[in-house]
Amino acid sequence: MDITFLPGRLSGNVCVPSSKSVSHRALICAALADGVSHIRDVSMSQDIHATIDTLTALGAAFEVNNNTITVQGIKTPSSSAKLYCGESGSTLRFIIPVACALGTCSEFHGKGRLPERPIDIYTRELSAKGITFDYHNTMPFTTSGVLRGGEFSIEGNISSQFITGLMLALPLCSEDSEIKLTSPLQSEPYVNITIDCLRHFGIKTEKTPDGYRIPGNQKYLPADYTSEADFSQAAFFIVANAIGNDISILNLPDPALSSQGDKKIIEIAERMCYNKKENISETVYIDASDIPDLVPVLSVLCSLSGNTTHITNAERLKIKESDRLDTTARMINGIGGDVTKTDDGLIINPVSHFKGGIVDSFNDHRIAMAAAVASTASSGKVTVLNFDSIKKSYPDFLSDFINLGGTTENGITLE
Repeated sequence: MDITFLPGRLSGNVCVPSSKSVSHRALICAALADGVSHIRDVSMSQDIHATIDTLTALGAAFEVNNNTITVQGIKTPSSSAKLYCGESGSTLRFIIPVACALGTCSEFHGKGRLPERPIDIYTRELSAKGITFDYHNTMPFTTSGVLRGGEFSIEGNISSQFITGLMLALPLCSEDSEIKLTSPLQSEPYVNITIDCLRHFGIKTEKTPDGYRIPGNQKYLPADYTSEADFSQAAFFIVANAIGNDISILNLPDPALSSQGDKKIIEIAERMCYNKKENISETVYIDASDIPDLVPVLSVLCSLSGNTTHITNAERLKIKESDRLDTTARMINGIGGDVTKTDDGLIINPVSHFKGGIVDSFNDHRIAMAAAVASTASSGKVTVLNFDSIKKSYPDFLSDFINLGGTTENGITLE
């Protein structure tokens, strides 16, 4: 569905969804525990449904009651399973090694750009540890065998999801394991979320000088767990405030107590657009290596900050739901901004306001929501194509946006 947003300011209170990153991990840990766990404050989205569906196929059972999910852990793993991952990269990369550790012969399915997203690290490393892949650079593909522990050499600059997937699976193996990083780790906060979640479910990990050590023969313990609110979704409203809106986000966790890397948005917004605490230089540099999901909405903030901004170390965005370096530049330029794409990021020149225009979301939820935020600082209408892509992570975004005073042409709402 295409949505046209009219210029206007937002004000009021909002509660953002729980962290998708946290919920994925908690649901997997609960599914691997011998007993019943309760995962609270889970915001349902297409990606979360995908993880629940794959875990159900592997032998877990789930009961959803409002925002609490009761999980019966896997007693006997399925001998074979068809695993439908939707468009969720987290689901795919977390579940591959988990299914292999359970010894389930698995057939993986996906849609959108997911079949194009690389899993070469797994085909290389897991194939040396007892797993057979029938993989031809797309989906569906199959895995068979039982994963053995041992030493895994993993590039740290491709995706931390591979490290998380191994951390979730390797405690189930008989052998002790080591993950050795062959390049500097990017998105380390996501690995820290994994370690925190594993600890809550009774699993020990150890950080080493060049990676992580995971003892084998561990048992996941059932637990009650609460998913905290998501800074990556709150970022849309934090940026909205920084460009002139007045929104109170009621449920954010204390940043000092959260492992979420995207809490960095608070610091960036304060520095660039609130009561500036320092004299920033004419050119601002933002390293996106730990905060790749923030780049689309950061581009809105940077366009209106009054400074030229270089976003760097964001090359991994090329293999997200869209090529986000390209689609973010198209979004901003299409509504009157000035963005140049580089090999690993964006150069954003400041404008006083956006002029309006048409934005193709390229079926990417973060592009769609960033464009909606940009409409609040536009002199003209902003039409976003395929806005229902937001269902992937934040299905209630449009209703929250409208409840804050946002308006759409002809009063269109997203069902």
